[in-house]
Amino acid sequence: MTIKEIKKELKASSHPIAKSLHHGTGFKVLVMGFLKGMVLKEHKAHTVSKLTVLEGAVIYKEENRVLELKQYEEVDIPLEITHSVEAMEDSLCILSQGE
Repeated sequence: MTIKEIKKELKASSHPIAKSLHHGTGFKVLVMGFLKGMVLKEHKAHTVSKLTVLEGAVIYKEENRVLELKQYEEVDIPLEITHSVEAMEDSLCILSQGE
């Protein structure tokens, strides 16, 4: 019910909602929900990560790269590079982390 919980919580939220979908030894899978205009502020990934858009569209920004990601598109997030994510419309994303 993780995705349903995120969609419900988003209705009253002013920031993105993230919840663990699955985790194990050396890996983690998160689901992140955004309403249009919400921003996941600049931060760095300390583990190998990939962002995949399930619904909607987001803008992924790094120091020297800006990508518009639509449904089912993905991006590998490099280690220790400052990046952010902004929702162009209501969106759901999966963030997988680990080797």
